Amino acid sequence: MRVLGVDPGLTRCGVGVVEGVAGRPLTMLGVGVVRTPADAELGDRLVAVERGIEQWLDEHSPGYVAVERVFAQHNVRTVMGTAQASAIAMLCAARRGIPVALHTPSEVKAAVTGSGRADKAQVGAMVTRLLRLDAPPKPADAADALALAICHIWRAPAQNRLQQAVAAHRTQAAPGASRTPGAPRTTSTSRTLKGRTA
Repeated sequence: MRVLGVDPGLTRCGVGVVEGVAGRPLTMLGVGVVRTPADAELGDRLVAVERGIEQWLDEHSPGYVAVERVFAQHNVRTVMGTAQASAIAMLCAARRGIPVALHTPSEVKAAVTGSGRADKAQVGAMVTRLLRLDAPPKPADAADALALAICHIWRAPAQNRLQQAVAAHRTQAAPGASRTPGAPRTTSTSRTLKGRTA
């Protein structure tokens, strides 16, 4: 499984590609940051983010894209920028038919460090250890992108099994799902036929 992790942001959008399967050593194929100048027009910054992500998709051809789920913050401007960059990442993936998964920061931290309250230094240290790197990727946005990719590789098998179980349950619970083809439907309601004898 090859996953492009995206830590969305307008000024710095972290990107990292990890390959492997759950339970086995993982390999980092690339890590970096797509940057845009803070004083540029919003439209131009979004185009720059799109071009940057497209380049990573072209170069690495991931099978999945994992994006950090946007969550509420006190700084509305920061939330807006993060949401816009996140949407660009999802758009780029969807345009190519690449499945997109959203993971919350606490999910990523818990998957990588074992604690949903880990700080950035702890995440960076674990990413370095798990990918057998010489040093933590800089800036933190790059390490977070790798953590997203790792999180998805580890969580995807369980998520897939859960989705399959839910789909199977819905199929079984659907009206008429267990009915033999061609057999008449039966209902639990009954009507009294007046004026007729059995």
